[in-house]
Amino acid sequence: MDELHHGQKRTEQEIDVNATADAAALRSDVFAEVSKAYIGEQHTADVLLTALLCGGHVLLEGVPGIAKTTLVKAFADTLDCQFSRIQFTPDLLPADITGTMVLNLKDNEFFLRKGPLFANIVLVDEVNRAPAKTQSALLESMQEAQITIERQTEKLPPPFMVLATQNPVEHEGVYMLPEAQLDRFLFKLQLGYPTHDDERQLLRTYSKALPSITAVIDTKRLMRLREQVQRVFADDELIDYIVRLVTETRTHPRTRLGASPRASLALLRCSKAYALLNGRSYVNPDDIRILAMSVLEHRLLLTPEAELDGITPSSVITEVLSRVPFTSA
Repeated sequence: MDELHHGQKRTEQEIDVNATADAAALRSDVFAEVSKAYIGEQHTADVLLTALLCGGHVLLEGVPGIAKTTLVKAFADTLDCQFSRIQFTPDLLPADITGTMVLNLKDNEFFLRKGPLFANIVLVDEVNRAPAKTQSALLESMQEAQITIERQTEKLPPPFMVLATQNPVEHEGVYMLPEAQLDRFLFKLQLGYPTHDDERQLLRTYSKALPSITAVIDTKRLMRLREQVQRVFADDELIDYIVRLVTETRTHPRTRLGASPRASLALLRCSKAYALLNGRSYVNPDDIRILAMSVLEHRLLLTPEAELDGITPSSVITEVLSRVPFTSA
């Protein structure tokens, strides 16, 4: 690990000396504000904030009534950014989310009436309820940070982040997201029922008026921290560790499709942002292990035999993490 420590010293000269402290303070402030409305683990808020610093998008999956929408709305309120919410339905058209060209009768010219995707933080509720055409329009905005309307391309305002929710137990009247679209989500968060103590706290919290959530970060501060994420140091041993983890998902006997190189890049980028949020200018192995499940789970396809045996992508990743050790000289 000597080389890693030397690398840490090198990166501390490159990164802004105030960036680590600023990021750690932001992590604490965001969780404190989100906790006013959402009762849950800090890791959940950390994943959302990590994705924001990486310029990525998050898919939140869980049964109805566990406050997925509340979580997203609370998180958005901590940011001094424009927020919009779209309820996906089977009759939703692409123009309903992107906007459309409208004729101005006064000057006889067309102008763009912008849709709800023209915002910084976009909550897409029940993303799998809309048909493929509408999902495709969302995909372009997620991948390219732009929207094309009648051959006219409009850039979306930075930062741009999609937080989408879906219900895993309801399959009637839904359009399952294809693998290519799932791969565009940086993280997939599996949200379950709260613990006994958390649910007690939830009942106490919602038995009275909720305190207002204060914005703790503006666009300028966010973009400055995004720039610092790129300067967080990752030793070659850690890069090799990520490659070995991802390669193992491709050769695992229970998978017919493993994680792509995009997943490797995502895991490295997220680990850097997570390290910064924890007040460090360097990545350590725990950063990678903590985020591996949320980054890799939705990118795996299992064999039919594995599905019949009740194997899940999460159990495969757990096995991969235990099988592939981090070793250093």
